[in-house]
Formats: sequence, structure tokens, C-alpha cells
Amino acid sequence: MKATERSVSTSVLVIGSGGSGLRAAIELSEHGTDVLVVGKRTKMDAHTSLAAGGINAALSTMDPEDSWQQHAADTLKESYFLANPHTVQIVAEGAERGIADLVRYGMPFAREEDGRISQRFFGAHTYRRTAFAGDYTGLEIQRTLITRTEALGIPILDNVYITKLLVQHDTIFGAYGFDLTTGDRYVVHADAVILAAGGHNRIWRRSSSRRDENTGDSFRLAVEAGGRIRDPELVQFHPSGLIEPENAAGTLVSEAARGEGGILRNALGERFMKRYDPERMELSTRDRVALAAYTEIQEGRGTANGGVWLDVSHLDRELIMRRLPRVYQTLMELQMLDITTDPIEIAPTAHYSMGGVWVRPEDHSTDVAGLFAIGEASSGLHGANRLGGNSLIELLVFGRIVGQAAAAYSESLDAQVRSHGAIVEARAEVDSLLAADGRENVRALQRAVRNIMTKHAGVVRDEVGLRAGLVELDDVERRVAEVGVHPDIAGFADLAHAFDLKSAVLAARATLEAALERRESRGAHNRSDYPDLDESLRVNLVWSGPGKISHESIPPIPPEIEALIRTVDTTGKLVE
Repeated sequence: MKATERSVSTSVLVIGSGGSGLRAAIELSEHGTDVLVVGKRTKMDAHTSLAAGGINAALSTMDPEDSWQQHAADTLKESYFLANPHTVQIVAEGAERGIADLVRYGMPFAREEDGRISQRFFGAHTYRRTAFAGDYTGLEIQRTLITRTEALGIPILDNVYITKLLVQHDTIFGAYGFDLTTGDRYVVHADAVILAAGGHNRIWRRSSSRRDENTGDSFRLAVEAGGRIRDPELVQFHPSGLIEPENAAGTLVSEAARGEGGILRNALGERFMKRYDPERMELSTRDRVALAAYTEIQEGRGTANGGVWLDVSHLDRELIMRRLPRVYQTLMELQMLDITTDPIEIAPTAHYSMGGVWVRPEDHSTDVAGLFAIGEASSGLHGANRLGGNSLIELLVFGRIVGQAAAAYSESLDAQVRSHGAIVEARAEVDSLLAADGRENVRALQRAVRNIMTKHAGVVRDEVGLRAGLVELDDVERRVAEVGVHPDIAGFADLAHAFDLKSAVLAARATLEAALERRESRGAHNRSDYPDLDESLRVNLVWSGPGKISHESIPPIPPEIEALIRTVDTTGKLVE
């Protein structure tokens, strides 16, 4: 049966129903601008809901000495000076407003007895500036934003997959997509489009993202529309992801397990962090712990499954049940493992895309007129190492700013330029995939991409491996043309996987090529053949297509912020 094609019009289309997309939609609606949100998952199940740790703002509720300038200084230092100082200043200075917005929407932050918002140390922060709601801050933020969108009557289409942005003369005019359940098509006409569809960390075999999210959709949609990607090689690996079961590989074991006194051991029973950071041991930084675990595994001291052990069984059972309840529950559900008596087998897992779509710092506009990008889809804030708690505040600050910018852009138009040819092309792309009866299996090719990235572009990279990865990716890319897509009674997930595969291949190429170009070790990017930091590479790498990489200079840090950059005392603190 031929699918129905629906034509929808709105002033601003938001692609992605996570925290950044919803915050932008709220700003647009409060401004009086017509807005539509679409997401390929249900809004309550967006990736934002998985964030646990907290959200940063220099509120000074616990430490009066804190300031947005110090927050900016800490962020720039931890970025290994690859973050854009303008972007960082906007987030740090706007963070208090972002928290106030959440409070206005009803966010249940943890509070002190006198009513102040509680804040705690998180990562390499000079002061306590991480607000939280238990160990499910992201979930509460998502709930709070959904409640506000419902109060405003903002339309949200769940389970709609956007396959292509519609562009004419380097100007956006909407998007094309399909319903994941019915296969019905959507042509969405819009003056402006906000891309809030996440990053690309699912293209590694072990990832903290679920199978159908963070597959590089934002990268592909932006590049095909005429946009560029900044620093795709900069990916944060979380040190403690589960190895088993296979369908849950990469599921995070909260760093609270280390923060509460968990011990890391290799297969020989050695407490191996003494070789890498004898002062901080298990309380060291994410990038250092991930690198340590990777090294132990690669040098033959890992477990049979290719991991290391994280052990909390020496801690008091009551403390574990009170302070690590989600870790206990997760391991019981997935492995029937009692962490009060047995160690957890873990390995580094791809966790966060610190690079993303190239955007201007002031309003997150892109190379394509009317196209904006926010959240993990964008770039500029995190550089080579993300400061813990900054990703959630980024959603709030730039959600508001980009909502305002998109509204202003829509209002500035005299007319909307459209192209019948662009719509025909988007429709034909979906039709051709559905008509194909190729011999290649989508899932098998997705796994091939993940294997390539895990083997050649993981925690540690080198030129030989990266070039080998590109050769193997060439083969996968040729096989993509022979993919067979088979919708069934359960819906059109197979079609979505085919587009996920296209996105993954593009994102993998961008990452491999940029990792090859960055001939140094900086933050989360480790090159075994270039182990030192190279000051000449204190630049952003901008990828605009296969073989096309440019070096982008980074603006100077304002003197009043640079004066505050210091080494943070991390004694007794878990460092992000």
C-alpha cells in the first residue's frame, strides 16, 4: 500500500525532542512563534533523560566566591584550550538564567534546609556549582520541559524520522521524513530549522547511547544541506561501560562507584591506577582512567572478555544500597550480579561527542541560512575534554538563545523560498531504499562500522590504524549501495536503520580523517605516534566532506577570564 504523504507548515521546525530541542521550542512558543517538534524517539525517552550527574551554574549558593568568570576559566582549561572562549562565556554567564528558567517551570532541584539550591563538586570545578536532583537530574529536566511544552500546547510528533533537510540556494525551507510505525511521509515547510538530534558516539561498538540514537544523524543532515563539522575526532570515552550482555554493552556504571571508594583492578588483581595517577588513583580524570584501562587491556592484563574489574564489594552494604542504588539495580537486572559481593567487569565506552556541526558562537547559526544546531549536535563549548555538568546547562542556555534567533530569522523573511526539485529528491531517496532488494544486511553493516571505529579510532589512535580504518570504511560504503530494506508488521524501523547507517558512515569518515589530521595527543584524543601536545594544533579542525579539512583559529581568551585559569585542587574529589 502506497504511503500517505502529509504536508505540514510551521514557522520553525525543531528536529529532536531532547532537552535542547524542547527548551528552544518553549522559547519560540513563549515568543508567540509557531513551532513544531519532531523526534525519532518518544519525548519521554529522549537521551537527555539518561543524564545523571548534574547541571552547572555559578549560583554561589554554597561557595560565595564562585563567579561565572571562574566557571568559564575552568571550562576553557579542561577543554585543553580548544573551546571557543565566546561560546564558553555565553554559557557560563547565562547559566544562572538557565537554572532560573527551570525553577520557573517547576524543576525539583535538591535544596538545603534553608531553601537554597544545593550544589556539589563535580569534576575539575574550582567551587561547588553543580545543581542536581538525586542521581537522575537529566530525567527530571526532561520531565520539567515536557510539562512546560504541554502547558504551552506545543505540538510534538513522536516517532518521526527526518531523512533530509530541504534547501534551496543555501537556504533552509523545511525537512522530509517518515513515521516509524506507519511509514507515512511528512513534508514539513518551515522558515527555520533547529537541529537538536544529538551526536555520533553510537558508531562505536561500546557506547552509552542506545542502538538507535546518536548515530550521526545531525552530521549527515547538516553536511548534505551544505553545513560543516567541527572537531569530529574529539569524543569523550567514559571509563566504565558494561561489557555484557551484548545488547547492553556500553551501559554506564556511574562514576559515583569510584567516587564512593570503588577500586579498579586488572585480571592479575593489581590496582593498576597506581601506574597512571598514583596520587588520585581511582579519583582521576575520565580521560586518564579510560586511557589506563585501555592500556591494561591492550597490554594483556585485561579480563578474558577484554575488560578490567571495578570492585565496590569491600564497601558497607548499607552504603552501597543508599549511595549506589541505580548501579546495584542495573547490575541485578542485566547480569543478576550482586555488586555487594562481586566485582563488575567494565571497559571504556564512547560517551559524548565534543565536536559537532559548525556553528557561530553567538546564535548557533550554521553555513546554511535558517539552519541552527544546538546541544550535542553542535560544537564550540567542550573542546578536547568536556567538563562534567556542562552539557545540561548548554541545553538551557543555547535553547533559549537559538529559539530567539530562529524567531527573529523567521520574522525577517519577506517570503519563503521553496524547491519542488528538493522535495522530489528527498522522496526519491526513501522510495529507492524501500524498492531495493539488495543482498546486504543493514544491521551487519552497522556492526562493521562500529568494529572499524572501535579497532582504529578508539581511546588510542595511530596513523597506521586510522588509514586502515579508512580503507575498511571504503569497502563498507560500497556495500551500503546494496542494502536491502524490509519493513514489516512492526513498522519501518529497518528503513530508519538504513538512514542511520548512512549517517554512521559519514560520521565515521569525518572522525577518522580529522583524527588523522590531528597529529598530537590532547585531552580525549590520544595518538600513540604523536604522544605530546602540539601548540601549533591549538586549532579547531573543520570537516566539509571527504578529504576536506581546514584549520580554524580560536579567538583569544578575555584577560579577566584568563587570569582565573588555575590548577584546581582535586584532593578527595572525583574528577571529570
